[in-house]
Amino acid sequence: MDATQLLLGVLFSSIGLGFFIYGRRQQAAVPLVCGIALMLFPYFVSNAWAMVLVGAALMAIPYFVRL
Repeated sequence: MDATQLLLGVLFSSIGLGFFIYGRRQQAAVPLVCGIALMLFPYFVSNAWAMVLVGAALMAIPYFVRL
């Protein structure tokens, strides 16, 4: 793990924490699940570009999916 992956992991995990708190307070399932996924996926993705793509996709899901 290099510095880029570490910083991207911290960035996406902190954004995921924000989604998680928002989803829990608003009782909205989509931001809650995306927040958990954003906090966990950096542990499983080892490529920096893949991490950016997956993170961007997970951040865009609550914008497009409204339940």
